[in-house]
Amino acid sequence: MQSTPKALRLHVGIFGRRNVGKSSLLNAITRQQVSIVSAVAGTTTDPVEKPMELLPLGPVLFVDTAGVDDEGALGELRMQRTRAILDRVDLGVVVTEAGTWGPFEDGLLAELKRRHVPVVIAVNKVDDRPLADGERTRLLHAGNALVALSALTGEGVAEVREALLRLAPADHFDSRRIISDLVPPGAVAVLVIPIDKEAPKGRIILPQVMAIRDLLDGESLAFVVQDRGLRQALDGLKAPPALVVTDSQAFEGVAAAVPPGVPMTSFSILMARFQGDLAEQIRGTLAIDRLTGGDRVLIAETCTHHPIGDDIGRVKIPKWLGEYTGANLEFAHVQGRDFPADLSPYRLVVHCGNCTGNRREMLSRIHRCREAGVPITNYGLTIAYSLGILERALAPFPSALEVYRAARA
Repeated sequence: MQSTPKALRLHVGIFGRRNVGKSSLLNAITRQQVSIVSAVAGTTTDPVEKPMELLPLGPVLFVDTAGVDDEGALGELRMQRTRAILDRVDLGVVVTEAGTWGPFEDGLLAELKRRHVPVVIAVNKVDDRPLADGERTRLLHAGNALVALSALTGEGVAEVREALLRLAPADHFDSRRIISDLVPPGAVAVLVIPIDKEAPKGRIILPQVMAIRDLLDGESLAFVVQDRGLRQALDGLKAPPALVVTDSQAFEGVAAAVPPGVPMTSFSILMARFQGDLAEQIRGTLAIDRLTGGDRVLIAETCTHHPIGDDIGRVKIPKWLGEYTGANLEFAHVQGRDFPADLSPYRLVVHCGNCTGNRREMLSRIHRCREAGVPITNYGLTIAYSLGILERALAPFPSALEVYRAARA
């Protein structure tokens, strides 16, 4: 990991009609030619992402979207991708021009506010058409902030940055911890990291890197071992570790090696807490008991890695679920930003840890599942439950363990 991962960046979406200057605004904010700019409407065909440091806020990810009023069959596909951005942005910038605000912008603003996303209304091209006082007053009531600007001349661009800093959620970078709140300063966390085909030579996967960094930030000690060296590592410690965290695929062997009094969980369950709603996904896990032959299960991953022969989502989880339920289940798979608009065909959604997405996107997916009445769980929760060790894997999280016991009762 050479830069802050997208999962930890504040996501800022730039929305508006075609040719209002969204790409020009992004280029002006970042001081780089990130997006292609043209007088031809519809030049931006897919969302363009630009990570940067927006000081003093920190790492952010700007997402320049295609015009939401795009036309034709290809335009509809672009609009679908743009709408998907709404589910994962933490801040929204609605770009318009003076005298053009109408029902379309009202609908876009309502979509962002429905998701509780703070909004900056950016009225562009004021060098060509100034903003009238009456319209300024009306727009001030519509959004969280209003800035009149010209991306061409640079007028007002600094005010856009200031508005983003002012509206950013105060706790975005400060409140969440992956693991350091579970391991006191100076205490040891043993991280069990199998080296297999999914961890190419020279790399370890992102949740493991994020956990190591969080332990360092908390002044805790990270003891990293492979699964086959776990017993030797535990024997070599003078005192039991505060926590053992394993790759979920090695859950069974690690649970057997770790003494009962030592707290144990998985990276995937840590990510469910960090990125989503652990309590809701615990309740969703119990729906595994209701699966019967012919039920469809959706396996969702936010990363787009090429599946390997013994892939966890395509091979291992279907195998474990089939063995646990004794049912002939049907499995469907989605990757990346793809997530079905219609969830009704599915009896269960099993989601990855979402290390390459962000928390708002994961919460949006959980909310959509809840609205559709489809339970959603997580890779680590599913594996632990299928192996009969979920209660132990939740022991480091007392409130989550209470949720599990109450749901079981």
